[in-house]
Amino acid sequence: MKPDFVEVHNNLGTVLARKGDHAHAQKCYREAIRLKPDYSQAYGNLGLSLRDSGRLDEGIACLEEAIRLDPQSAEAWNNLGNTLARAGRLEDAVAALRHAIQIKPAYAEAHNNLGVIFRDAARPTEAIAACHRAIELKPDYVAAHSNLGNALKDAGEIDAAIASFRQSIRLDPSYVKGHSNLLYSIHFHPAYDAEMIFREHQLWDQQHARPLAKSISPHSNDRNPQRPLRIGYVSPDFREHPVGRFILPLLAAHDRKQFEVFCYSGVQRGDAMTEQARRHASHWRSTLGYSADQLAQNIRDDRIDILVDLTMHMAQNQMLCFARKPAPVQVTYLAYCSTTGLGTMDYRLTDPHLDPQGMNDAFYSEKSIRLPETYWCYPLDEQAPEVSPLPMAANGAVTFASLNNFGKVSADALDGWIHLLQAIPKSRLILHAHEGDHRQRVWDLLRQRGIDPNRLIFHASAPLGQYLKQYDQIDIGLDPFPCNGGTTTCDALWMGVPVVTLAGRTAVGRGGVSILSNLGLPELIAQTPQQYIQIASDLAMDAARLGELRRTLRQRMRASPLMNAPRFARNVELAYRQMWRDWCS
Repeated sequence: MKPDFVEVHNNLGTVLARKGDHAHAQKCYREAIRLKPDYSQAYGNLGLSLRDSGRLDEGIACLEEAIRLDPQSAEAWNNLGNTLARAGRLEDAVAALRHAIQIKPAYAEAHNNLGVIFRDAARPTEAIAACHRAIELKPDYVAAHSNLGNALKDAGEIDAAIASFRQSIRLDPSYVKGHSNLLYSIHFHPAYDAEMIFREHQLWDQQHARPLAKSISPHSNDRNPQRPLRIGYVSPDFREHPVGRFILPLLAAHDRKQFEVFCYSGVQRGDAMTEQARRHASHWRSTLGYSADQLAQNIRDDRIDILVDLTMHMAQNQMLCFARKPAPVQVTYLAYCSTTGLGTMDYRLTDPHLDPQGMNDAFYSEKSIRLPETYWCYPLDEQAPEVSPLPMAANGAVTFASLNNFGKVSADALDGWIHLLQAIPKSRLILHAHEGDHRQRVWDLLRQRGIDPNRLIFHASAPLGQYLKQYDQIDIGLDPFPCNGGTTTCDALWMGVPVVTLAGRTAVGRGGVSILSNLGLPELIAQTPQQYIQIASDLAMDAARLGELRRTLRQRMRASPLMNAPRFARNVELAYRQMWRDWCS
């Protein structure tokens, strides 16, 4: 009726972008700009659409043009900050958001986004403060409560984090992201056993996934049990990330004659590991900007036989895609060994050590498929630093450490480690933690227990090579509980550092059991907190044993199932083939 009605072109673009149709949305925004070259809002919307479809540099340029046309647009500065953050330009992002707040001090969204970026920049104390400010300005701000929970979790305040996630859900029961954040975080809390964790996941499924059941269509895949299969892997983490590192050996070792590999990648900024994964895939699909419905349709169009989730309820997960059942067989693996809660997720991969037969089988929505040896296949890294001499030989005292995510450092684990420092005079403890108030909280706790806080050293995040060099200072690794390490445990062992673990009540609490069992080191596995302290103490007093482990652990790793990629891939492929036969029959 009115082809030159410029605002309608802009508004149509906004509707299309919300549907995930960014290609057509961008055409609408460009038409609006053609009709009105100084249309700041259309430039801003075009920038957001380009950002969401992975074209970050173009998105930044459009948002900068929006600001040039309207320098006092707090919204444009806010959107520029978010886009700069996705591009990894965190300091520039902070500056842009502060400019938005300067223009509009009560801009709750900008304070919230500043909190998210402070978290990405490993500044949890500032992240917590920014999220609190957003909530002060807008008490019913659902996303801010959830983002506050993430920042609190990073600072090791797991009770407060869970309370924040629950508040976000109370405010908006349909807020799927906050609900997923809750599910991931409860694995870190000692009070949650397998049954409680499962019940929480069932509530998520009931609230968010089951209503999508009506969108599930029958699958027409060829029911030939012997034919080559199309395997789809879905992840935002085909990059320098634990998932990216651990999936590479499997991708590289797949039998190309029997398995055609599709990777559905939500990676925002690719790196060298992304390129390695891309080379090992038969087909690479960028999913940036896709809605869950669009991704599900894309997977159906690719005629995927077995679809593998690598994220579960962690950030940028695709649980709502899996809820639409785009493939006849769906499996979850690798992110962390638990349950998704989805009735549409058919299987979960595990191993006999993580999930002893009958231990928690009733508390998974999926059928557990136990790989015969190991859940993990550690990627060979010949570029890693050489194993150093035993540090205690030079220091005259033992150094314990846990370089795991500080969110895993529960009060129970910290209590056990303090007992170790009390039992072993002059011993030191190294923890991984970003700078912030939580460090002071732990130092204060040591003072209260009569321990010189100088015996506790914190290390911040570092690039992979520098991080691995930190093990040159460490004699004994301490596995956190109730949520164990996985990648960190393997890294420590590869660098010659033995790790003491406590066998937990859930699969995420038995990662150390699995890894050490596959290395033939059951004597490092404790069954009680008291035994955990005793094993670590005895090892600290046995310099000869520590020296032997230092010299032999890397070769022990190489010779173990943990680093036999071809054997691991065959075991996974046998599991896939049995799943497929079951579906065909």
